[in-house]
Amino acid sequence: MAITKFAVPEIIFGRGSLNYAGLCARRLGAKKVFLVSDEGIEEAGWLERLMNILSKEGIEWVYYPGVTSNPRDFQVEQGAELYLKNGTDVIIAIGGGSPMDTAKGIAILASNGGRIRDYEGANKVQRPLPPMVFITTTAGSGSDISQFCIITDVERGVKMSIITRTLVPNISIVDPLILRTKSERLIIQSAVDALAHAIEAYLSRIASPFTEMQSLKAIELIYRHLKCAVRTRSLDALEQLSSASVSASMAFSNAGLGAEHALAHSLGGHFDMRHGVIHPILLTEVMRFNMKFCIEKLAGIGKILVKKHKGADVDLARAGIDALDEFFASFDVPLRLSDIIDEEGKQYMEPICKMAVHDVCNLTNPRPASWQEFLKICEEVW
Repeated sequence: MAITKFAVPEIIFGRGSLNYAGLCARRLGAKKVFLVSDEGIEEAGWLERLMNILSKEGIEWVYYPGVTSNPRDFQVEQGAELYLKNGTDVIIAIGGGSPMDTAKGIAILASNGGRIRDYEGANKVQRPLPPMVFITTTAGSGSDISQFCIITDVERGVKMSIITRTLVPNISIVDPLILRTKSERLIIQSAVDALAHAIEAYLSRIASPFTEMQSLKAIELIYRHLKCAVRTRSLDALEQLSSASVSASMAFSNAGLGAEHALAHSLGGHFDMRHGVIHPILLTEVMRFNMKFCIEKLAGIGKILVKKHKGADVDLARAGIDALDEFFASFDVPLRLSDIIDEEGKQYMEPICKMAVHDVCNLTNPRPASWQEFLKICEEVW
């Protein structure tokens, strides 16, 4: 087996694990925490709960609320200025992917300087980052586990991928109780995001046995439990989705992603859309595009989804992709690009595809993809 590296944070998982946030911060030397979150977490009461937990540990905080969905470069830069101005130390983010990616960007600039676009790509962060504790409120983004940071470059209208080992937080807190306050829409989008992470990491050119086992387990758990979680809000089902998200995150953080995420980054950056909205539209079409280059692995996914272990690889692969199409169709989600982009937006498809081909996620796709092939994929799902 080739030598591989598998990087993960310390993970505190379980119902009520949020209560350990203050102890975790104090263990990292916190005296004045820099808190990053968003309006939705404030309204749900989780931010106040976290502040109370920190207060009980005698920890002060400075709160930065400048987070939106698909965090912008200027928000990260403003946050870094506030971090330095207030003499803060440990960074704590609570929320979904947007607050955590914002916090990662702030950490980069606070210790390395410059502008966030300077770090686009892989391994461009040279100096250590401030200690980070991340508390995920979704079961999907994976930012609390991964060495990825996705920030929108407003000028170019593209989601930048920043990848480096130093972005793995010191501690990730995963409390499934938080998912009870999430809407049906966010539960679905988050789980589909994790599913796309798991599948693309499994098919990645640099996948390893360590990542493959995590990918397959995540695919199985999401496929088995998402419908129940949406229908009943069962805490057991929500906890299984949290487990799946952690597994998928460990997989993609160490194995990378693929063409579907490369295209989703460019589409999402241009049209300001969440990943979870785009994946049900693109994922299976990209899997079909990759089929000849990873037929055995796609057959492995098919075996999990259709619970059939005998047959030709090509038949199992196709059956698995068809099962995913049916799975997505069972939820109230857009299934075509035309459902979320009007006819006027179609004119931007070519430049979007030309941007996507340079995304770092495209490098680990099992099949080399040109911008023309990206455009054809978009046409197929229009």
